[in-house]
Amino acid sequence: MTHLRRFPSALLLPLLLLFLCSAGTPEKSPSSFSRMERSHVRVRTPGLFAGSNRLVVDLSRLPAEEWCFPLPGAKVISPYACRKRRSHTGTDLKTAPNDTIRAAFSGVVRMSKPYGAYGNVVVLRHSNGLETVYSHNSRNLASVGQAVEAGTPIGLTGRTGRATTEHLHFEIRIDGEHFNPALLFDMTARTLRPGRLECTKKGRRVSVHRLD
Repeated sequence: MTHLRRFPSALLLPLLLLFLCSAGTPEKSPSSFSRMERSHVRVRTPGLFAGSNRLVVDLSRLPAEEWCFPLPGAKVISPYACRKRRSHTGTDLKTAPNDTIRAAFSGVVRMSKPYGAYGNVVVLRHSNGLETVYSHNSRNLASVGQAVEAGTPIGLTGRTGRATTEHLHFEIRIDGEHFNPALLFDMTARTLRPGRLECTKKGRRVSVHRLD
């Protein structure tokens, strides 16, 4: 107690705040994301390609508990960039109305709001550089800044936005650019494909292909 009495009381609060900040937290404050990041689906990830124009995502290192098919039991009703919908930026998955949508990987909620044709949408940012998008939800169950584990319920299937039936529109993006979710998931078996993805940035575009 004598030591504390000698310590300048004016410094106690700043030191306490410094300790709390340095201790870390599994969640980000909504203010940790810019207004653009909280408001739009297609945004770049700050610093992602700062050191190189190439990024490799190793899926084989993910244990079973670190991934989850986003809508267990679902069937594909519209694949990525199918012939009739060349601009289709994701894969449409269907089970039943108000079925539980789950986080494909652990991450932090970057966006959760109604957004034009997407309807109610949730966007997760993952530590490997990828982002996953879940839209047309009847209800969002996750909020901006929330840290979620793979398999965490983040929404319920619906038909908000531009949709003709209740389903999940599922996208995978890197640095704002969408690519085929089938590069990560076997959509028939509903399992994660092992191996590595190579992501190469050229100008504003990012191309993604499998290495093995």
